[in-house]
Amino acid sequence: MYPSTRSDREQWITEAHYNLFNLKSQQVFIDLLTDSGTGAMSQEQWSALMSGDESYAGSKSFERLRETITSLTGFPYVLPTHQGRAAENVLFSVMVKEGHVVPGNAHFDTTKGHIEFRKASAFDCTIDAATDTSLYHPFKGNLDIGKLENVVQVYGKERIPLIIVTITCNSTGGQPVSMENLRAVREFADTHGIPVIFDSARFAENAYFIKVREKGYQNRSIREIIREMFSLADGMTMSSKKDGIVNMGGFIAMNSQALFREATTFNIMFEGYITYGGMSGRDMAALAQGLEEATTFGYLESRIKQVHYLGGLLREAGIPVQEPFGGHAIFVDATRFLPKVPCEEFIAQTLAIELYLESGVRAVEIGTLLADRDPDTRENRYPKLELLRLTIPRRVYTRTHMDYVAAALQNVYRRRNKITSGYKIRYEAPIMRHFTVELEKIT
Repeated sequence: MYPSTRSDREQWITEAHYNLFNLKSQQVFIDLLTDSGTGAMSQEQWSALMSGDESYAGSKSFERLRETITSLTGFPYVLPTHQGRAAENVLFSVMVKEGHVVPGNAHFDTTKGHIEFRKASAFDCTIDAATDTSLYHPFKGNLDIGKLENVVQVYGKERIPLIIVTITCNSTGGQPVSMENLRAVREFADTHGIPVIFDSARFAENAYFIKVREKGYQNRSIREIIREMFSLADGMTMSSKKDGIVNMGGFIAMNSQALFREATTFNIMFEGYITYGGMSGRDMAALAQGLEEATTFGYLESRIKQVHYLGGLLREAGIPVQEPFGGHAIFVDATRFLPKVPCEEFIAQTLAIELYLESGVRAVEIGTLLADRDPDTRENRYPKLELLRLTIPRRVYTRTHMDYVAAALQNVYRRRNKITSGYKIRYEAPIMRHFTVELEKIT
């Protein structure tokens, strides 16, 4: 898309009811909405794709994918799904029932949505440091063991079907979880007899941060770190559209044959046969290759340094961002950026709209809209963090694109004190509203 005029963008965002998900791709100049499925595949992935085996059952593409996953994670049982939320749907259909409570580190939108859809509750047990964007902590994705213990004391371990650990933790700013914390969660879970499941969309990026930030891992390979990480879990869900570097795909992997057999029933019902699960053979072949590429230090360092380059530009300009920088995106602290916009007028969404109007850059709100309503009171939930996520697709944009994004956000920052009002809801879905919400500007 060539650059548009501000009047063009004003018309388009109005027609989209101020929801950036409703914009057409040709109305966007640089698209930082998500890194999910928006990366560019390598020539080796395209080559693998062309040799895909489309057999309905037992294809060689599935065999290669399963062997790759088991080699990386150690999990012997694998079910493909068409994407990460489908993996959650299948696994939670087995494990999560009405009245259950599911603790974790800042569950992301689809995870919390699948839990609450089953009339269960999600509890955030992230460490407090995660909500102070100006504080340096190398592993802001860590779980607070004291908070986990409190959930057990209040609700009883019988109501806790699993603990979810998101690596890296998207909702707190793409923040990693340390190996030390993963061990502590494993010990806690073993004490109480609770399974541990990793939400693993960005597991390779998490391993990179362990290597460069955690004592004792500097001389370990990325794949050695990955294998140790997953040795501390009972299973995983995966959105392969992130660290698998494919446009569509996901999977579940686990140790338990009994859990695998229960999950196969729902996989067949919702996704497809257990050796393709909503994915074509060519997509499974591309994913197997992508997992191998994404778990190399050279690739990860290049990818994450591009993200940190953008973060450095914003920090130098005085723009408040979550620090330290995460792995897949830079998260702008919208509350500190727009202090005059009331929280009930959706601060981060207001900032996202202002950035689009300024430049044609599409980002995404991680704040009150995404937090949704309390399922019992139906009141808005106001999270401790109102964030604008600038999500960098893999192998797509150049340093010049990052310069443009930074300049655009700086322009908005210079006029931030003139932005004093936001938006109100005119339509919302009963769950996961942020995808389809319609807003009106408050004048």
